Amino acid sequence: MNRTPREAARELCRAGRRAVDLGLSPGASGNVSVRAGDHTLMSPTGVSLRDLDPDGLSVLGPEGEHVSGPPPSKEYPLHLAMYRRVEGAGSVVHLHSPHATAASCLPAWSASSALPPVTPYLVMRVGQAPLVPYAAPGSERLARNLADLPGSFRAALLANHGSLMAAADPAAALDGAVELEEASRIVVSLRGGGFSVLSAEDVRELTERYGTAWDL
Repeated sequence: MNRTPREAARELCRAGRRAVDLGLSPGASGNVSVRAGDHTLMSPTGVSLRDLDPDGLSVLGPEGEHVSGPPPSKEYPLHLAMYRRVEGAGSVVHLHSPHATAASCLPAWSASSALPPVTPYLVMRVGQAPLVPYAAPGSERLARNLADLPGSFRAALLANHGSLMAAADPAAALDGAVELEEASRIVVSLRGGGFSVLSAEDVRELTERYGTAWDL
């Protein structure tokens, strides 16, 4: 999507405020970024997503170097790794939302997805979301763990940590994170009991229609 840096900054701040309003970003947790040409605008370290200001974002250069603004969130290597993984991604949202974080502490459903295909909306709007092996927040190792995962995906759960979602713009990335949180809430609620999932045929129909990925 073609957008001016100012437009991108405003979109990012709106998404950050909405994440807080939805209860998905407690305290100063979570971080968001958006691509603007060759640069990446990112939430600064230690700043609540509610308080993001278009004039107060961190600006990273083409190689991820800090070029202006306050210091970026320590998770900038994770965001850069996600941009490299997801073709056409224009924004990345990382949240510590409660149910996605709880689901990230559970064993993965499969090698390709932390969550099972419990609803058509998870398959349609997000697709498979693998579980990224744990590494310390903000570490290069966490970014490498993401980069080393096989397969196609645009969302992930970070083990014992939270969620990660990439999309064309900040609003779409947040919408995906909301869907991931809702699917996580359902999975956590069903934990310990038997439950049904979509069939392989149903999943294939949805991924082909909506352009998401799910390894069967």
